[in-house]
Amino acid sequence: MRIAVVSYSFTGNNGALAEAVAKTLSAEHIRITEPKPRKMSTILLDMIFNRTPKIQPSPTVLGKYDRIILMGPVWMGHAASPLRAYLKYLKANPQTYGFASISGGALNTNPKLADDLEKRAGAKPAAFVDLHIADLLPTGSESAMKDTSTYRLSGAEIVKLAGILSDSVRSAMGL
Repeated sequence: MRIAVVSYSFTGNNGALAEAVAKTLSAEHIRITEPKPRKMSTILLDMIFNRTPKIQPSPTVLGKYDRIILMGPVWMGHAASPLRAYLKYLKANPQTYGFASISGGALNTNPKLADDLEKRAGAKPAAFVDLHIADLLPTGSESAMKDTSTYRLSGAEIVKLAGILSDSVRSAMGL
């Protein structure tokens, strides 16, 4: 079975986690890149105007895989805009896919994320894991966006979270 872990990462957290998950699952890791560096203003405009940015590689690379795991941040309760082209591809070319993220979580727990993924991909993800950096901060600390947006996962946290994600994906996707 050919498995791809496709990731987009703005801060590096999702990229590092995706790399570890791909290694654990003996999957290929495909990194989504953009031609220009992303700014916070671009994130905001993409989310407000529902834009899909130009990305590389083309989502058509998914055609050679049996299982797809998309990984990336959650922005304003939705999958990061660089993942949209891949979700659109999955809607036109249905495949079993999963979604995993490590995002801030300072404002809310992304209650509409699963519905957004289903709408964009045309099907619910077989595996869905939405982890939050706010949960990694010391107990009793007030998690503000500035704390979660600047947080970088440690090597030990990457190993621990990759194990959790891999176990969840294996179980839900029959790997």
